[in-house]
Amino acid sequence: MRLEPATAALSDDRRADVDPFLVVDDLSKAFQRREKKKAPEPVEVLREVSFTAARGETITVIGPSGCGKSTLLNCIAGLASFDSGRLTVDGRAVTKPGPERAVIFQQAFLLPWRTIERNVAYGLELRREKSAAEIAERVVVALETVGLTEAKDLYPHEVSGGMQQRANLARALVVDPQLLLMDEPFGALDALTREAMQDELSELIARTNRTTFFITHDIEEAILLGDTVLVMSANPGQIVERIDVPFERPRPRDIVATPEFERMAAHIRGHLRGNRSARKS
Repeated sequence: MRLEPATAALSDDRRADVDPFLVVDDLSKAFQRREKKKAPEPVEVLREVSFTAARGETITVIGPSGCGKSTLLNCIAGLASFDSGRLTVDGRAVTKPGPERAVIFQQAFLLPWRTIERNVAYGLELRREKSAAEIAERVVVALETVGLTEAKDLYPHEVSGGMQQRANLARALVVDPQLLLMDEPFGALDALTREAMQDELSELIARTNRTTFFITHDIEEAILLGDTVLVMSANPGQIVERIDVPFERPRPRDIVATPEFERMAAHIRGHLRGNRSARKS
């Protein structure tokens, strides 16, 4: 496994000249309520959601709780169906999970009886497509990438929450996915560990070529990590704005204190407050 040079963030003009890698077109989904005394009524979760991502682009998604962000990610992952619309990855329709997509959830879900090294290898071992030597080589690179080489022989309970999430990231990277789907992966971490993980992921994104779809509740995180920020409305979830992030990679932590960053954060915050007001009215 080899880390490729990063693809720069794309402006609207450049994006139009590139075949989109991820296409979500008019995606809608409703859940069926289960009520004993009357006929169940569907609950609309996503309504006509549309966006594209170029190869190598990082899309961050932010919106109020319950707006369908995780449902959208699960649809892209092939873990959930949708009612109407079109969803393709690299030109192929998504109907089920596939090896070109890897999902990283908020909890690491490491196997407690396996070392960090063997947890990272687990997905490749299940596929039975690589020799033991190839798996070992890929695991070494993945552990180096996330800075866990020294912890490879430890068990999950022997490392911190941040290190567990690094192992979770390494487990995704080792299968060499084309699309990383991340559902608030740093949400359960303390503030300092969260910042460290953001910085490490930002640096990783800067030197790799994997398209990334990253869900967050944190405005600063959305801007810091994303080439593009998608702002979603309250139920039913819709994309209310697509914001191109102008900052070059790699991005230093102190960029959050710049006037341009603060203006962008205030703009997104205004959207989210408007969503909250609309839900109360």
